[in-house]
Amino acid sequence: MKDWNFGAVLGAVQRNCHISDAQYAGDLTLCTFLLKMRELYRWEHDIPLTQDMPKGEVGDWMNARGRLWDDIETAAFEPLPLPAGEVDPFEVRAVNAELVPRGLIYSGGYGRQCKPHFFLGQLARHEQRHGFDVYVSACEYARDLDAPPGMMLDGTIFVRAEALKRWLWERYEEWRWNRRNEAMGRAIACYPFERDTEAALEAMTATEVESVILHELGEARADAALGPDWPMLLAAVMRSRAEIVARAVRDLYADCLSTLPGLIERGEPAAIHFYFANLVGMRRKLFPELAAAYRKWVETGELAALREAASLGLERWDEAAQSVLALYRERGDAVGAEIEARYAPKEAPKPAAAEPACRS
Repeated sequence: MKDWNFGAVLGAVQRNCHISDAQYAGDLTLCTFLLKMRELYRWEHDIPLTQDMPKGEVGDWMNARGRLWDDIETAAFEPLPLPAGEVDPFEVRAVNAELVPRGLIYSGGYGRQCKPHFFLGQLARHEQRHGFDVYVSACEYARDLDAPPGMMLDGTIFVRAEALKRWLWERYEEWRWNRRNEAMGRAIACYPFERDTEAALEAMTATEVESVILHELGEARADAALGPDWPMLLAAVMRSRAEIVARAVRDLYADCLSTLPGLIERGEPAAIHFYFANLVGMRRKLFPELAAAYRKWVETGELAALREAASLGLERWDEAAQSVLALYRERGDAVGAEIEARYAPKEAPKPAAAEPACRS
């Protein structure tokens, strides 16, 4: 049995992060790519969230990172050199059997569009909920370009508090620029951002860690109820409007299973406001009654409307998800058009282009 070598493990995890980025960064839009690269630079160089970054140095770093990616784009992911022997980076349970007793937590799995995600961090706490292991990490030692705050893998939930804190800061800065999201403004007003930004961000992160756990539990329970055909359905409609609709249906089902009941039970205004600040896109279009219930709660302070919407939504989105699955089993890979026809909200017709003015 080899000796414990944290540096070697860290190096292997980070190299796998680089390989994943090299293979998938090109799938991002230019704007998203630049934003993610700036945030990765901030993390790598331990620059405080409230501090501006040196533009010239960021540009040089991005060029060097691009050259690194060119060198490793076709490389295979490395096994992790643990004391018991080398372990495949996707054998997460085996890796954590070695790391958790040392106060560390690791994850290696696949995210959106099958991009591999890896991270290694300090273990903050471990608990069990509804039969699922929940690990919350603090400081992160290795990560890739994407850093999802919450992940579900093989019956285990990983919540990355540092990644969550960075994402919350981005949401706060976005709100400061336009202040159009009223729900976000109400959530921010629950914290002392004007007096002590760092303390406010820490408090907001602590609140939202629980919300992420509730959300991931909802997704885990929804996935268990929908079974193995659901990922096959998503693969069949990948990169289409039908995929957006299907994911929104499943997310609403998960939210009505766990997130909303948990938020209502907690009764914490900041967490409820923040949930609705992020109820956007297809989820909001499919479930306008939920936004209406939120407005009623804001006006009256009574949770009854939210509780009723969550209860009705649970039945509705469970039925919708099962119906979508039935369509997939009937139509196979050709199911996309049917999903859009039945569930996608109708787009308002675009106004006709004005006739050009006549010139004499």
